[in-house]
Amino acid sequence: MSTRQVAFLGFAILILAPILYLVFRGDRITNYPPKNQTIVAFGDSLVEGVGSTAGNDFVSVVERTLGVSIANKGKSGDTTANGIARVDEVLAEDPGIVIVLLGGNDALRRISKQETFANLGTIIERFQSAGAVVVLLGVRGGILGDGYANEFEALAETYHMPYVSNVLEGLITNPKLMSDGIHPNDQGYAIVAERVIEILQEVLR
Repeated sequence: MSTRQVAFLGFAILILAPILYLVFRGDRITNYPPKNQTIVAFGDSLVEGVGSTAGNDFVSVVERTLGVSIANKGKSGDTTANGIARVDEVLAEDPGIVIVLLGGNDALRRISKQETFANLGTIIERFQSAGAVVVLLGVRGGILGDGYANEFEALAETYHMPYVSNVLEGLITNPKLMSDGIHPNDQGYAIVAERVIEILQEVLR
């Protein structure tokens, strides 16, 4: 193959790669494209926005940045078991996209990892069975180490979901970004929002 042919092939791959990504992306995301533009954020105090001032929780920041409406179904203190009990509340919205952020309270209450991720699997299956794209947000599963990383990654692969690993990465160790030991402040939530925006934009395209 001549140098010119190699150069042309390289150029073709460069041009076609984004197109092929867009064509086959739906095969990798369950229920893509979304059936509608109704978005629900579902989870615990991190979704509710504990630690932020009014309008500066990550859900509100995502709304303003992307120009979308997101129903905030965050409830402080919720474990994954509590989340199962509230799934119908979310399904009543007939969402096309559900952002799921749960598991932190399970870790704090030392609920077994097996139970936590079995519950998350049940929640995800319920939403996907109703036709929603689920966007999974991971959390750290321990203070000294992340005991959840592999399990969140496995969930994302099993259910073919867009996934953000450990949304609090780099925040908990920086007191300037935290309102307390668990919840970000406005600056911290802005960073969480950036991470969510990056992946949610792809789902909305």
